[in-house]
Amino acid sequence: MALIAKILFGLITGIAFYIFGKKLLAIRRNIFIGKDLNLNDQPGRRWKNVLLLAFGQKKMFRNPLVALLHLVVYLGFIIINIELLEIIVDGITGSHRAFAPYLGSYYDFIINSFELLAALVLIACVIFYTRRNVIRLKRFISKDLTGWPRSDANTILITEIILMSLFLIMNAADTSTDFIISSHLQPFMQGLSEAQLSGIEHTAWWMHIIGIFAFMNYLPYSKHLHIILAFPNAYYASLHPKGEMHNMVSIQNEVLYAMQPELAPANATPPEKFGARDVMDLSWKNLMDAYSCTECGRCSTACPANSTGKLLSPRKIMMSTRDRLEEVGKNIDKHKQFVDDGKSLLHDYVSVEELRACTTCNACVEECPVSISPLDIILELRRSLIMEESNAPAEWNGMFSNIENNFAPWKFSPDDRDAWTSQA
Repeated sequence: MALIAKILFGLITGIAFYIFGKKLLAIRRNIFIGKDLNLNDQPGRRWKNVLLLAFGQKKMFRNPLVALLHLVVYLGFIIINIELLEIIVDGITGSHRAFAPYLGSYYDFIINSFELLAALVLIACVIFYTRRNVIRLKRFISKDLTGWPRSDANTILITEIILMSLFLIMNAADTSTDFIISSHLQPFMQGLSEAQLSGIEHTAWWMHIIGIFAFMNYLPYSKHLHIILAFPNAYYASLHPKGEMHNMVSIQNEVLYAMQPELAPANATPPEKFGARDVMDLSWKNLMDAYSCTECGRCSTACPANSTGKLLSPRKIMMSTRDRLEEVGKNIDKHKQFVDDGKSLLHDYVSVEELRACTTCNACVEECPVSISPLDIILELRRSLIMEESNAPAEWNGMFSNIENNFAPWKFSPDDRDAWTSQA
């Protein structure tokens, strides 16, 4: 029977890690569908961002209580799952608490620490579930989250509550231990035989490890993929000042050559396209942003266009980009290369009305806790809309014409630019 359990555990573990690895490779492939972008400068500043934004969750601490709860869930869940190493060793070798003989008294200290964190994670998850489903904070009941996204968030919270409970029950049923939290559960098990306690412990053990493997493979399909991607996303975050837009070099050169024709190369080749119409026209960092989105809604709450009832929601922009990218990935899996499906990110997933509502204020970028820039995607889509489709309101076209002819948004000759100073 013990041999069968070892074989079964080995098969479950192997299958779980194989499926997880395969999906991560598919996500990596999807991200690098995007255009190349070199973001390897200033490594010191980039590692500082990782420490402050990903590990330290600096932006979350604008709301200290919520930040502390989130930090408990994040660090608690990651640290507690270090125990996964012992579970795997126990499952493969058939041992019981394999690390205990080697760690001595430190083992009890470590498990006690894990139990304290597990209790704190339980409390934090209950509070977060209440905020979403009982208090119903505005950003959690937005239409952006209708359907799967809302279910996804609740599924994760319930799963974490179950996993932490199983961890404590498993320890409580082990009569050879007396840990700080699970010991308070042992009175509820009084009167049970050794065989019954052993059955509860083994059942909780199996459910805990299978639950972790299930959670691990659910992660790539969930908004909680940011648990993994927050770190590289923080490292590759833009180091440019907020509000500094990335001008297209080809357009800059066109203006330069118009003013200084002698600098124009003899055989200048125009760019293939302006801006981005679909996900493959965006940079790989834009696509990593889409997968890293936590769907927390802080960007949309801070967005002035969204606050005044406009259709634009930066969170929805990121979710739509991820949905389109997943669809493109499935297309490639099916045909071994992308086959035009008659769809595009622009129009089919993100509407003209959304793009026109953006004021480019950077509030969404400033608020994002994991260094995502919805604005970069909005600007690229808007460039395609205007420069590829000539799709802009009459007021915008008038402004474009004035800038082109008068070097300013207003219809005044450059020679008369200072005339307003003489008018009372």
